[in-house]
Amino acid sequence: MVEEVMFLFTGVAYHHTTPARLVIPFATAWSRPWRLQYLSQHCPPTRTVLGMPQKKGKRKAGQGGEPEAEPDATELPRLSPKRSKKEAAMKKLEEAVQEARRKAAPSVQEFKYNKKRVRLISQGSDLKDNAKCILYWMSRDQRVQDNWAFLYAQRLALKQELPLHACFCLVPKFLDATIRHYGFMLRGLQEVAEECTELNIPFHLLLGYAKDVLPTFVVRHGVGGVVTDFCPLRVPQQWVEDVRERLPEDVPFAQVDAHNIVPCWVTSPKQEYSARTIRSKIHSQLPEFLTEFPPVIQHPYPPSTPAEPIAWEACYSSLQVDCTVKEVEWATPGTAAGLAVLQSFIAERLKSFGSHRNDPNKAALSNLSPWFHFGQVSTQRAILQVQKHHRKYKESVDIFVEEAVVRRELADNFCYYNKNYDSVQGAYDWAQTTLKLHAKDKRPFLYELQELEQGNTHDLLWNAAQLQMVREGKMHGFLRMYWAKKILEWTRSPEEALQFAIYLNDRYELDGRDPNGYVGCLWSICGVHDQGWAERAVFGKIRYMNYAGCKRKFDVVQFERRYAPCKLNK
Repeated sequence: MVEEVMFLFTGVAYHHTTPARLVIPFATAWSRPWRLQYLSQHCPPTRTVLGMPQKKGKRKAGQGGEPEAEPDATELPRLSPKRSKKEAAMKKLEEAVQEARRKAAPSVQEFKYNKKRVRLISQGSDLKDNAKCILYWMSRDQRVQDNWAFLYAQRLALKQELPLHACFCLVPKFLDATIRHYGFMLRGLQEVAEECTELNIPFHLLLGYAKDVLPTFVVRHGVGGVVTDFCPLRVPQQWVEDVRERLPEDVPFAQVDAHNIVPCWVTSPKQEYSARTIRSKIHSQLPEFLTEFPPVIQHPYPPSTPAEPIAWEACYSSLQVDCTVKEVEWATPGTAAGLAVLQSFIAERLKSFGSHRNDPNKAALSNLSPWFHFGQVSTQRAILQVQKHHRKYKESVDIFVEEAVVRRELADNFCYYNKNYDSVQGAYDWAQTTLKLHAKDKRPFLYELQELEQGNTHDLLWNAAQLQMVREGKMHGFLRMYWAKKILEWTRSPEEALQFAIYLNDRYELDGRDPNGYVGCLWSICGVHDQGWAERAVFGKIRYMNYAGCKRKFDVVQFERRYAPCKLNK
């Protein structure tokens, strides 16, 4: 092995670690008009309309009132006079980010890469002499720039003077993901493929499970080393283990945590009890890890053979997912669109994030979670940009860092070290005990899953929150807590409550099937990362939330009116 060529494999921690089939013909770029035409022909005619700001009006006590008319879903939005300013601001952000990357280093080869981000998961560490290329197996972090795993793979390829390839393994189904999630992901991957082509990096979309398609790809292309990213969930971890077992013994296999700012295995060697216990461990290491990214550059070593054109129609035809959960219109997939949302957050909503983030009627949230979940935008990039405004919006910036860094990385920590992260058995002993003691308590209401899914309960606020999630793929963060706690109150057992909450979250939320989602459900239902509170029926010592408390925080009637059930049926 040439000195420094495989530096990452030295001094690195050693680690082992049925819905109906959807067949979609393809139109170039899976364009919006074509998608709508297909879905109208092949999916049930349920209309999905984004919630629009409603005119303010008084509501008589004791009356639901007649819902106000909503703009037609097919009506094109008028061009805003602020559009040119937003475009100029976005261009300014793009230029600033590109310049920041160039200042960090001309390329990752000249950058002082932190070896702690990487761990070796194969037996061998030496590149074979006849290696033809390096491969980045993209999985959780679906972007090119601001991606420590992609950068690491390019560094290896540059040092070895080899071509660099990237691939993604498209599985036919994943937990409760639907066409809402797959559509968002695939259109983001189209952007990745285009950017890779511009950078002289062949991008391969492999159909099937990684264990079945990746080892064959490695052998056929003479891959000398494989780099992948990190996810703490059991299914992606099993994918990595399956590939490790099937790769040729002379092909080193490394993993990079490109999702967390401080790598999960660096932050702590154990499950942390709460945000209080992990906060100082993260903040003490941010000076080392919260750095600017160098750019992924146009690769100077061309591949011997180009990537085969991606048959996107075959990608969609390979899916076995439910197509009745429609894609949403408000969230455009891809890194470029995600950075535009980041820019709008900084320019328009950051100033009120600290004071209004818990008011579902206020536009104060970042709305970045879908792009964070699919790895289309780096959380580290968001923090680097938001922190530039710390002097002006100190409270908002500090709270955003707490939520986007400390709480997110705490969720990864929990799912990585607790294999029961989606079960009541994953809760702390005190919580399991109190829930068991109150498991037989009489529930004030009992609802079946279908009633909950349709937002058909006695609680208008809960119904509105559920319908917001169904319609828009994103429930307001404050209401997610209330929503999950009421499921505990209205179901037969904590086990059933958690099962229902995870199912609904994973099926409808764009950011479902994520450590934050699992931890959010367990915080609400099982007291994970929380403490015991005054004991009461059903909840035991689990923190309680009620309708009256929500009324003290925000105008619940306004929110209920905005997501009235009858609007879905119009």
